[in-house]
Amino acid sequence: MKRIFLFLFGLLTIYVIYIDLTAGTLPKDETQIPEETVATMANLENTMDAFEAEVEPGETLISIVENHIKKPLPVSIDELIADFQSLNSGQAPEKIQIGSTYQFPDYSK
Repeated sequence: MKRIFLFLFGLLTIYVIYIDLTAGTLPKDETQIPEETVATMANLENTMDAFEAEVEPGETLISIVENHIKKPLPVSIDELIADFQSLNSGQAPEKIQIGSTYQFPDYSK
């Protein structure tokens, strides 16, 4: 009985390894950006109006942009985040450092 169990366990292990190596068991990363989108984002990066500012204590991405344009934010927060990340090589806005200088999108026009 023990031999049958070990034999079946061995077959199952070999089958699982085969499936893992051929089809894979991890989901595909759907967050990868296609190359043509990256090229388009690079073109947008060059045409987007931006200003440079140093982050002071208590400031956020939204407060810095609103203080610069002297009015409420004219775009959605998602668009603001995407523009900020494209200007700063994918830097997450929630990880900005106090005292560091970043490029911020300029929506004053």
